[in-house]
Amino acid sequence: MPSDVVTVPVDRRARGAVMALFAVNGATYNSLVPRFPTLRDGLGLSDAELGTAIAAFPAAALLVGVLAGPLIARFGSGRVAASISLLGALLLPLVAVAPAWWALAAVLFVLGVTDAWTDAAMNAQGLVVQGRYGRSIINGLHATWSVAAVGAGLLGAGAAGLGVPIGWHLAAVTVVLVVTSAAAWVFTVPDPPHDLEEPSVGVRAVLRSRPAVVGLLAIAGLMVCSGAVEDSSASWGAVYLRDDLGAGAFVAGLPFVAFQVFMTVGRVGGDRVVDRFGAVRIARLGALVAAVALAVALLVAHPVAAVVGWAVAGLGVATLFPLAFAAAGDVPGVRAGDGIAVVGFLARLGFLVTPPLIGGIADASTVGTGLLLVPVAAVGAVVLAGSLRARTAAP
Repeated sequence: MPSDVVTVPVDRRARGAVMALFAVNGATYNSLVPRFPTLRDGLGLSDAELGTAIAAFPAAALLVGVLAGPLIARFGSGRVAASISLLGALLLPLVAVAPAWWALAAVLFVLGVTDAWTDAAMNAQGLVVQGRYGRSIINGLHATWSVAAVGAGLLGAGAAGLGVPIGWHLAAVTVVLVVTSAAAWVFTVPDPPHDLEEPSVGVRAVLRSRPAVVGLLAIAGLMVCSGAVEDSSASWGAVYLRDDLGAGAFVAGLPFVAFQVFMTVGRVGGDRVVDRFGAVRIARLGALVAAVALAVALLVAHPVAAVVGWAVAGLGVATLFPLAFAAAGDVPGVRAGDGIAVVGFLARLGFLVTPPLIGGIADASTVGTGLLLVPVAAVGAVVLAGSLRARTAAP
């Protein structure tokens, strides 16, 4: 049809815009991660004080993350994602000039708010663009996030290694992120009319709908299980290889790198396999592969097996988060922004539980024993993969 021909360039620009928003979101906070030791030493903080300040970032998402839904409904996912993304980028240099612990915690708290709202809005905008394409693109968007996160981390590490002042580093990053966010604003597309109707329908209304609650809880449970697998490589991979397996510092850092690289590869190719075989089948198979790979790696208890196990697990769970966001934005009777905000909140809440559980078991036994919870979580993802099945609203 003629209308289809007209919209193709618009859709392509919109896809580029939402990819840019995912890249900005992936680069913003991860630009800080390699500079935390510099911030700690510059402010004279203890490790506990630094850790508490960093905790303000996820705490913000838990406290106000669900407000993203009403914002998206009022202003549209594209505008919210681009404007809040730009705001987060502008706030980034304030971390470098924080005069004390409380100021650092305050800036990280506000950055946590912008991260949570941008996360929900950019995923909602991604689903709008995906709907215009008529095929899956959400995995590719998350692959863009992963590449940007790794790139920002490497840039930060390089800047730290070269002794570049943190203020100059973050100022340069901010310029790039602000320009990118502003350019993305121009090419975002409006949300479907039904997502902007009924302003009285929000998170409270969602919670009063039993089918919606059951569906969103199942999706959030899937995200928690997937998150346990993702977090294990970052939080415990190096500790496990060093303490339990006696690996050196370089080898101990490889599980995280291997996981991230293979997860990115899985997301780059994820859209094609999802279009061909379906979201539920791919998610279930991927989670099962991750469970088997990590279980075997822990039983073999060798550094090479651990690195390979986390690499395969990264490939296995690569599509779970993107598909979960897509499913949350497609729950009948729930606005896409509200569904995404609710499951994002629940998933972040779950992320706070699994690391202490593994740590508690590790203190009582070994890190390897504690990590046995991770393949169990992957099995949970296998069970909950059915929550990704497309739903049809009652006529």
